[in-house]
Amino acid sequence: MNSGGSIFAAFSLAAAFVLLVVIGCGGDGEQVAPAGPALSDTARAGEKLFDANCSACHGVGAEGTSLGPPLMDMVYHPGHHPDFSIRNAVSRGVPQHHWTFGDMAPVAGVSPDEVEKIICYVREMQRAEGVFEGDAFETVC
Repeated sequence: MNSGGSIFAAFSLAAAFVLLVVIGCGGDGEQVAPAGPALSDTARAGEKLFDANCSACHGVGAEGTSLGPPLMDMVYHPGHHPDFSIRNAVSRGVPQHHWTFGDMAPVAGVSPDEVEKIICYVREMQRAEGVFEGDAFETVC
């Protein structure tokens, strides 16, 4: 094969690779984040409040960080930590007991109505993650 044919073959291979990458990324080169679970309006409002007040320690999607535990863990199942446990943790703080992150301080500036929305978000996310199913446990939503 002459050098012109080799260059054409290499160019064709490179073009095919670029085309596959573009097609695989949704056609415009941007990656699309996977959609999360469908949330109620109350839980969507709670997600915004969670992100503003809780995610620094409990992580985006309540998956945990080096500063706080994941609320998607079975230990936060509503049969073990009912909604009132979350209310108390926000309003009064809670001593370390399941993890080694240290004590949780109260969260200032979050109204009782906002706490209910945060709990709704956490519970809907837990259902979506399989922490618990259905309505076997009384929760705010």
